[in-house]
Amino acid sequence: MIATNGRESEKHRSSSRQKAAAEDRVSAPEAMRSAIEQLTELLGRAPESVSALKPTEEGWEANVEVEELERIPQTSSVMASYQVVLDPAGKLLAYERGRRYTRAQVDRGSSR
Repeated sequence: MIATNGRESEKHRSSSRQKAAAEDRVSAPEAMRSAIEQLTELLGRAPESVSALKPTEEGWEANVEVEELERIPQTSSVMASYQVVLDPAGKLLAYERGRRYTRAQVDRGSSR
């Protein structure tokens, strides 16, 4: 039997938990599809795009763009950006509507 000190044993357990968590995390494309599907179910409108997606320690965060009010001409339709929080498996935990804007509106203050 090989003796190990408590630090090595804890390090091994921590490493095993991190590997298990990484295996449970869906891929970025799966997270995007999941965000779109679940937000569609809640809002009754299909999102048009996912404008941002990033992994977090708690799962995923995404910004999803949704047409809220269709107008003619289409450039005057009202859009909304929703911030979505998903767990590592891709299940929706929370969402919040951020800014609303017309489809033709361009962000001018951003340097990106």
